[in-house]
Amino acid sequence: MAAAVALRCLSRVKPTPRCPLPWAPRRGHRLSPADDELYQRTRISLLQRESPHVMYIDSYSSRGFTVNGNRVLGPCALLPHSVVQWNVGSHQDITEESFSLFWMLEPRIEIVVVGTGNRTERLQPEVLRAMRRRGIAVEVQDTPNACATFNFLCHEGRVTGAALIPPPGETSVLPLGQAAE
Repeated sequence: MAAAVALRCLSRVKPTPRCPLPWAPRRGHRLSPADDELYQRTRISLLQRESPHVMYIDSYSSRGFTVNGNRVLGPCALLPHSVVQWNVGSHQDITEESFSLFWMLEPRIEIVVVGTGNRTERLQPEVLRAMRRRGIAVEVQDTPNACATFNFLCHEGRVTGAALIPPPGETSVLPLGQAAE
């Protein structure tokens, strides 16, 4: 009985209003010119500007790749600011010498994404050990996934290289906004 009376008394007590901050607008309050001045002080700053020199793979086909709107025929190596022809025919032709261009560059490449065609193929262990010795990670994938991974890593701002072999008999377009996400 006493508990019921105590609950009735508590339900009738109104909570004390908190003291609102003097500069915070209230609901139903019309903004005055002074309030508007407070909101004009909000600033937006860009944390990172997009570089026009970032490499993106727009599409690929059995003949080659479209990189930043430019067609590249055959296997290619993508470096941070350039594209070069890569003299390999298949994943079996990939040697330590064919990867040498990736460790000669400054700034140093962090990761090389390798696209081996329609399927993910194993590279020679000596080649992977040589890259690891030089502090460069290697990600081997089928070419469609390698293109998407390269775009993603570039979008993140990583210093990335790609060694790509066109997949025989395939054509695809990677929408630029979707590929970078």
